[in-house]
Amino acid sequence: MTKFEVQEMSCGHCVKAVTEAVKGVDPAASVDVDLKSKTVSVESDALVETLFRAINDAGYEVKTVN
Repeated sequence: MTKFEVQEMSCGHCVKAVTEAVKGVDPAASVDVDLKSKTVSVESDALVETLFRAINDAGYEVKTVN
């Protein structure tokens, strides 16, 4: 599992946009967004760099936590 910090997330629209960005790379990915901690946990076979880029391309500044 990879965890990303996405400080700009603040609402349900953000959750949907980030989830769709990850699912666009890997439709089978498991995505858990926690708005309170502003983290996104992803279980995916895609490369971390690819997931990172997808979230970033969706308009969100992202940091890899682990």
